[in-house]
Amino acid sequence: MPDIPVGSQIFDLAFHPTHSTVYTGLLNGKVKAFRYDEQGHEESFVLRPSKRSCRCLDTSEDGSRLWATGKAKAIFTIDTTTGTVSETRKNAHDSPVNRIKHLMPHMLSTGDDDGVIKLWDPRKSDPIRSYTHHYDFISDFLWLDDKKHLITTSGDGTLSVIDVRGKKPEPVAQSEDQEDELLSIVAIRSGSKVVVGTQTGILSVFNRSHGWADCVDRVPGHPQSIDALCTLPSSYPSSHSTILTGSSDGLLRAVQLFPTKLLGVVADHGSFPIERIAVDLGGEGRWVGSAGHDDTLKMTDLRAVFEDEEGEEVEDSENVQIIQASDIDPQEPDGADVETQAPPEGTASVIEASDSDDDVRDSLKEKKRKSKSSKNALAGRSKKARNQIDADPSFFKGL
Repeated sequence: MPDIPVGSQIFDLAFHPTHSTVYTGLLNGKVKAFRYDEQGHEESFVLRPSKRSCRCLDTSEDGSRLWATGKAKAIFTIDTTTGTVSETRKNAHDSPVNRIKHLMPHMLSTGDDDGVIKLWDPRKSDPIRSYTHHYDFISDFLWLDDKKHLITTSGDGTLSVIDVRGKKPEPVAQSEDQEDELLSIVAIRSGSKVVVGTQTGILSVFNRSHGWADCVDRVPGHPQSIDALCTLPSSYPSSHSTILTGSSDGLLRAVQLFPTKLLGVVADHGSFPIERIAVDLGGEGRWVGSAGHDDTLKMTDLRAVFEDEEGEEVEDSENVQIIQASDIDPQEPDGADVETQAPPEGTASVIEASDSDDDVRDSLKEKKRKSKSSKNALAGRSKKARNQIDADPSFFKGL
């Protein structure tokens, strides 16, 4: 599908849960909707609820309503059938709103630039509760439906867990300071593990059964910040441990965890950072949308990218170099670098990690190895001497 030009920088995107329609929130305050298929796209509606930027969007469970908010500090309810604003909550926050998420049929969450989180009932004008335990911007939300927990990440370096059924205006858990801005979050392994993207390019893995105080694994490799994360549709065999990462270096990557392996590059935004990624039809569709600072919405066909996974996972063991987890120096700050010899041209590096977090930590203590010729498998498109990954989508055909 050709790129969809929108005429302004995209801050957020949201897909209709059942129809082939995508909504974009723009820097100029407009919300644009597009219908799409294999042949292309057409504009559905355009409206401008506010002259200030529209930073975040989310839809109701049936797609009949679209909530938009941003720098105007107000929450706008849009009727997606008519393309008009049906309700406006003015001064919903004292600071610009950075994230919004629909949790349950009668509950929304919003987070602003000052770290304030509010829960809303769309039928009422006032918030249900407010939380002020974060002191920097709210970067992302994750909803765990089994426990009715809202997981929040913040620029203050902590992750917090809110039980929306509770009455106290404080979280049930909050992590230690991770000494890094937490920018994005996604759940894997049927929600048993949570992956967080950070400013320094490290994926931090939290295990729910081990609590939320600290991460149990750190996966380095991205050359720049990981601003967006997304899971694959459940129809793909490796979806339980494979995520899509949007980095500020402009590459949308497919990364498999347990063991950690870069599968390849899904989309390339050039030199523009990727701010948001999402898969259509409630995360179970065919198309992944990615948006950066290039004023276009890029739609990538996942079927074409992961064509070998339609049947079963295929791996060419001759073209993969294994790096034992014990080869990572535990003394490096934040698990910074995996030091190894350069893999052969056209191959991908693999960090072979045990599924058991305790086994991984034990193996990290056993051995150190440092080498001057370190190569970063996830660095995709950087300097020529460090480029180990072919960004061409045909790379996947050889996997």
